[in-house]
Amino acid sequence: MRRVLGLLGLIAVAGCIAAAAAGAWAWRVLHTPAPLTPAGAVIFVPQGEPFRAVAARLHRAGVVRHAWLLTAWARYRGLDRSVRSGVYRFTRPLSPIGVLEALQSRSDDARLITIPEGRTAEQIAALLEEQGYGGRDVFRCVMEDGRLLQEFALPATGVEGYLFPDTYSFSPMAEPGDIVRAMLVRFRQESATLAARRAASGLSEVDMVTLASVIEKETGLADERKLIAGVFHNRLRIGMPLQSDPTVLYGRNDSHGPITRADLNAPGLYNTYVHRGLPVGPIANPGRAALEAAIDPLPTTALYFVSRNDGSHEFSDTLDEHNRAVRQYQRKHE
Repeated sequence: MRRVLGLLGLIAVAGCIAAAAAGAWAWRVLHTPAPLTPAGAVIFVPQGEPFRAVAARLHRAGVVRHAWLLTAWARYRGLDRSVRSGVYRFTRPLSPIGVLEALQSRSDDARLITIPEGRTAEQIAALLEEQGYGGRDVFRCVMEDGRLLQEFALPATGVEGYLFPDTYSFSPMAEPGDIVRAMLVRFRQESATLAARRAASGLSEVDMVTLASVIEKETGLADERKLIAGVFHNRLRIGMPLQSDPTVLYGRNDSHGPITRADLNAPGLYNTYVHRGLPVGPIANPGRAALEAAIDPLPTTALYFVSRNDGSHEFSDTLDEHNRAVRQYQRKHE
């Protein structure tokens, strides 16, 4: 028994010595700069990227020796979620602790760009081109990359609906792929916070995004989103077509011209005058408020609404009431 206890004691002592040695090694590495090349390194950190991915990029660029150690230290200190997005230039060797401090500061030349709610992927590509981040054709190629769709578990309809509208900080030299990924990461973060409420509503994620995109295009008034969502939920429940004009306009070359009878009867998959239920995919990229409206509609008996031509809508329970509202607010403007 004494020999067993003595052996256990030796093992415990050896373990303590090994732990102390490992701690001393880690402390030394955390305070020792990596041998950065004379050319230095430029690192772009997309908004919302997990810190382990940032650490891996720093390791590949030669800024730090061990990505896992930097990640572990950042998590231990609670700093892994406070890294600022943007571009960082490393011109001299820094210890991992020094690198982490640099990542908490404002990046070198990041610029703010706002992606408004309700823009299509094509419009977002055009906006990014206007801001000097690259040609819209390049962004189209990124958005249509099958590997990207698989990486973010997106449906076959593509990134439409999942480019989250927000204000982002991007370097002028940011890669189009990193910019698109930042918007998709942001969507994934928002979707995760809505997952429980979405599940309670009975909607799948793609249904939530698709319905939210239609709501986003139907109104810009905050106090109408949930009411319009209530109308659409009523229609879906009784099998009535949504008959949403924005779904007719989606994909049409002239999205600003008047809707014709031929448009209403066109067999396109997104046309909710022809096809019952939700369109086959989102028709724009909705913001947080529209996503919430889709899964938390306002209870209403209304089945119809029509524009008052001032940004607001008139809601009706019956077709007769709706036709009177159309005559009052629309026919007089024809």
